[in-house]
Amino acid sequence: MTPLVSLAGASIGYGRRPLLSGLDLAVANGDFLAIVGPNGGGKTTLLRTLLGILAPVAGRREQPAPLRVGYVPQRDHVDALWPLSAGDVVRMGRVPLAGPGRAIAPAGREKARAALARVGLGGLDHRPFRTLSGGQRQRTLIARALASDPELLALDEPTSGMDPAAELSAMDLLRELHGAGGLAIVMVSHRLEAVANYAARLAFVDQAQGLWRVGPLSEMLTPQALSALYGREVAVREEDGRRFVYPIMGGGGRP
Repeated sequence: MTPLVSLAGASIGYGRRPLLSGLDLAVANGDFLAIVGPNGGGKTTLLRTLLGILAPVAGRREQPAPLRVGYVPQRDHVDALWPLSAGDVVRMGRVPLAGPGRAIAPAGREKARAALARVGLGGLDHRPFRTLSGGQRQRTLIARALASDPELLALDEPTSGMDPAAELSAMDLLRELHGAGGLAIVMVSHRLEAVANYAARLAFVDQAQGLWRVGPLSEMLTPQALSALYGREVAVREEDGRRFVYPIMGGGGRP
């Protein structure tokens, strides 16, 4: 299958200073890739390079055809004091499709309403964005990305700062969106537990260790691969159909 976008022999970083080198990564239609690693490990830099926001320091970024991307930024980077309703925020996703200086067509406004309903907030179109809960704001931002009719949905730490119930709800939503077919998802997370039961592939990134590895879930959720990521012994267990990762007490390496 021809990838939507790929990196070949890429070095990522800012200016001429690479954080990581020798990265090969391809994202195809229907993929679900989670980029996992510690804070400051290079995850967001990798995502921005993959999306073309940053140019590779070396190597190539290849995109065979025009690509519609719905981007969901980190929630704490979005001003919660916007004097906008949830519907206003979602309709922002239609602005690039309408064209510079042009009003959003009725069909586009309907797509925005449908996107809000799709994430379970259909009755909150007129609710001020600032009054929404953290989980509702995140769903609104996902709806904004969906309103652009994306082929690729890219999310940067979509569950950051959420309580466990809201995190689970957000990840269930992403699984539902992916399961509907066709949409590729790439998400960044520093919490392996948030993605271990959802993604089809994992990429481990840690520029401090020079660590880069990508593969299917079955290969990446092993004690050996995870020990390389965390710098200590870990165990992987399945309980009630869900996978959990536990540090082994007394294991060496980083705490």
